[in-house]
Amino acid sequence: MSRQTVNSSHATAVGSYSHATWAGDLLFCSGQTPINPSSGRLADGGIADQTRQCFDKLFQVLEAAGLGGDDVVSVNVYLTDMSDFSHMNRVYATRFSAPYPSRTTIGCSSLQLGARIEISLTAQRQS
Repeated sequence: MSRQTVNSSHATAVGSYSHATWAGDLLFCSGQTPINPSSGRLADGGIADQTRQCFDKLFQVLEAAGLGGDDVVSVNVYLTDMSDFSHMNRVYATRFSAPYPSRTTIGCSSLQLGARIEISLTAQRQS
């Protein structure tokens, strides 16, 4: 099987991976942290700004694949501090319309470059 991948110049890969990989009609988007693609540094601001940066990059990957937010079926959110949940959730609610995609939020001890959040998602191409 040949692997079909999607990459966007608006997202960063800190390691050896593609921004997204197709498996049939499903697009699996790698986790994005709030690293500014231009500077290679974390986005300025608090958890709300970091959440927006993650979603901005993920939606650029979706756009590069010809998809959008309404095609997202599942989201995984990784937080280094679960007390950031409500701030993340407010930003999350602005990026999707009801009915919302499935979501799992996971607390973790640390993320790349000291990020407070990482988000990955899965989208489905409509037939």
